[in-house]
Amino acid sequence: MNYHFEPSANAATLHTDCVVVGIYKDAKMTAAAAQLDTASNGAIHNHLALGDFNGEKGRSVMLYQLAGVTAKRVLLVGMGEKDKLTLEILAAATQAAVNALKTAKVANVIAFLTDETRAEYVDAGVRQSVTTIADTLYSFNTHKSKKDEPPTLSAWTLAHTTAGDFSTAVNQGVAIASGMQLCRDLANSPGNVCTPTYLATTAQAIADTSGLVELTVLEESDMETLGMGSFLSVSKGSIEPGKMIVLQYNGGNAGDAPLVLVGKGITFDTGGISLKPGAAMDEMKFDMTGAASVLGAMRACVMMQLPINLVCVVAAAENMPGGKASKPGDIVTSMSGLTIEILNTDAEGRLVLCDALTYVERFKPFAVIDVATLTGACITALGHHTSGLLSNNDSLANEVFQASEQASDAVWRLPMNDKYQDQLKSNFADMANIGGAPGGTITAACFLSRFTANYPWAHLDIAGTAWRSGAAKGATGRPVPLLCQILLNHAKP
Repeated sequence: MNYHFEPSANAATLHTDCVVVGIYKDAKMTAAAAQLDTASNGAIHNHLALGDFNGEKGRSVMLYQLAGVTAKRVLLVGMGEKDKLTLEILAAATQAAVNALKTAKVANVIAFLTDETRAEYVDAGVRQSVTTIADTLYSFNTHKSKKDEPPTLSAWTLAHTTAGDFSTAVNQGVAIASGMQLCRDLANSPGNVCTPTYLATTAQAIADTSGLVELTVLEESDMETLGMGSFLSVSKGSIEPGKMIVLQYNGGNAGDAPLVLVGKGITFDTGGISLKPGAAMDEMKFDMTGAASVLGAMRACVMMQLPINLVCVVAAAENMPGGKASKPGDIVTSMSGLTIEILNTDAEGRLVLCDALTYVERFKPFAVIDVATLTGACITALGHHTSGLLSNNDSLANEVFQASEQASDAVWRLPMNDKYQDQLKSNFADMANIGGAPGGTITAACFLSRFTANYPWAHLDIAGTAWRSGAAKGATGRPVPLLCQILLNHAKP
């Protein structure tokens, strides 16, 4: 799909297969719809007067060959109440438009939906519109012998009736959409394809696109030398070798402290010796979505050529019940020197992440954000709409929360204090790797916090938001939009 932006446009005079305009509830016209109505001698008004379509959210109607209008088709999309328009509603309207058009014989579309965005949100609205289009058109049929017919859509122009060039926001949206696609492709790939080695190869492909990116891959022998006993306690149970993948993007000033993103990359999680139930275990291929989102954010950052320094670290391993696998009760020593009693081998994500969080101290970051499908307890707490946020730094937590609202990629902060830390006590080691069922998301973050004392740190638990189950099973691409918004906010002069 090719994306463009066109300012100061008249919806009635554009040469395209379809013009898309919004209609508010109670048949109130947007500025672009009014242009069409004037040119067509009231055709839009007359259609709305019939009462079949009244501007309700999620609904659309196609009109054909209106007199006085150059475009062959006009798609009216409901946007709900005008004074309640939000970025979320705008995304839903864009999605409705794409769904209405992707089965039509339409190649070129010019849409005026973002023309209605409040002035302070136009950049965000334009970016979101592009990512929504790409997200709605996304399909993953790599492993099907018969591919679905692709839609005929090939060009989408975002147009405004007013002046102002938002081409940069369009290009940013394209980059974020590309990052989301990479995230979804990786997470949707089966575990026998997307291994730790495959993630390293993907990272190499990202590095090859820019001279500003450096790649380092730590092998298990390197991790042994560094004392990453916690990470190795997970990877040693599999014949697939674990990898610590490090991408450094040097787009900022030399010497400026980088932002570090750390992603959990468990490419398949059986639970290890603490074996998971068989039902829905196939969905454990999604347990590397934290890593996929970090790689997606790096791809987007490179495409946008942001003036920042960014380090992305992927802790990639497979959690299997092999002959060398860790057993409940085993004690391992992390890179930090802290010892861990492994009471449950299915709490493995924190075991690979803690060594990664210690390793990133060498980059002297101004902040570290880790992303992980870490706990089922987060789904119980927040459902499938909102990611969990925990942090040792209020300023960073507020920054992440603000970015989540800008990107319409919701998070909610959970508490984390010493009362929860007490649940990790062990009789035989410095700590246990689980703290019991109560507050499982919080105690998992408490565990990680013990390895982050030397820098501001935030943890995103995306267990409930990284993928969908059921008929719509598949990765969502979250939280790539949130991570990219954080990068964009730091890239501002």
